[in-house]
Amino acid sequence: MSYEPSYAERIRYKRLQDAAYQAGLDAATNLQAALALAGMVLPSLANDGPVGARGFVRLGGCSVAVANQLAEVIAAGAHALQERSM
Repeated sequence: MSYEPSYAERIRYKRLQDAAYQAGLDAATNLQAALALAGMVLPSLANDGPVGARGFVRLGGCSVAVANQLAEVIAAGAHALQERSM
């Protein structure tokens, strides 16, 4: 015998899925904007839809040059945050 979720449970799950999708879309947009400030683009950066009612962002592949540039930007930002908290 299998479990059949109630109508209320299905609605609740759909709302969770919708919220997760929106969270992934917002996160991908925020990351894309932040990368643009650094003059960078990850061509395959996208919302990948909800996974288990959680937002999921697909970063995808990029060239070695972009990966190294991204590492530099992240490290510089991390150092700036550390200096600010001192």
